[in-house]
Amino acid sequence: MLYVHGLGHFHPENQIDNKFLEELDIGTNDEWIVSRVGISNRRTVLPLDYIKATRNKDLRAGLEAAEYSNAETGKRAALMAIERAGIKPSDIGLVIAGDSSPDNLIPPEASTIAKALGIEVPAIDFNTACSTFGAQMHFVKSMGESLPEWVLCVVPENTTRVTDYSDRSSAILFGDATAAAVVSTKIPAKTKITYSMFGGAPSGAFDVHIPRFGHFKQNGAVVQKFAIKKMVELLRGIQARDAARDYIYVGHQANLTMLEAVIKRCEIPVERHYFNISQYGNQAAAGAPAVISQRWDSWKSGDHVACVVVGSGLSWSALEIVWE
Repeated sequence: MLYVHGLGHFHPENQIDNKFLEELDIGTNDEWIVSRVGISNRRTVLPLDYIKATRNKDLRAGLEAAEYSNAETGKRAALMAIERAGIKPSDIGLVIAGDSSPDNLIPPEASTIAKALGIEVPAIDFNTACSTFGAQMHFVKSMGESLPEWVLCVVPENTTRVTDYSDRSSAILFGDATAAAVVSTKIPAKTKITYSMFGGAPSGAFDVHIPRFGHFKQNGAVVQKFAIKKMVELLRGIQARDAARDYIYVGHQANLTMLEAVIKRCEIPVERHYFNISQYGNQAAAGAPAVISQRWDSWKSGDHVACVVVGSGLSWSALEIVWE
């Protein structure tokens, strides 16, 4: 069993709305974007004037222009999770981090986040792209009693820094977000992860790709078809655990039309589909946990969440989260 004591999230202040993208003159407008991906707004760590002037063609310049580092956004989300857990940063015994666009090759993101929090503990990176949060939960849960009492997991996803804003297919998608969780395999909490899994298909490794010195690229049509099929399979797997249960669905915040296709096939009522992509964009691995974190104070006893995500690798993970 894995107990979730607190979730946290952070979205930077700068907003990229569809009007801003239309003004970039990259062949898009609000109607086109909403009809295809269901996104109206996104957040970014980049200054808007920088995006307008450069389209973020120089990735090194983008990293330098960013108003927040991954360590800083990681710290902010972590502090929210720690406060909600009712503990202090010094209580954390292990920090795990992972994301799609790290600040450095070394040191690990987990080390820089721990440094920002002012704690001296073991820190490791565990990254599976957009499925990272679910994968972290699955493997932490599997490690059981060998772990410290309190583990902090963080996914700082500031992917606008690797987005080419002259490429319409990428520019309309991404928004920055960071999510964090304080979890324990030893100390009970009212929120727990009762089921988890992780899988992969490395034959599709380069269908979603950020090279070391390049922008985000994906084989869009192939990836979307794969993602819908896999999320339907994962969601049905959780539904089969309790056929009488009315699950709340939180999926990978990649594309709203894709999410809607999943709930239609799995017969999830629209009011039990929770998402934030329309206002925050594709937040990579931080999207699904951010949705859950944003509702942290409204979850009630008896809520069961089926959280399913897919990512580069190709990889996927699924969680059943229960409030008691």
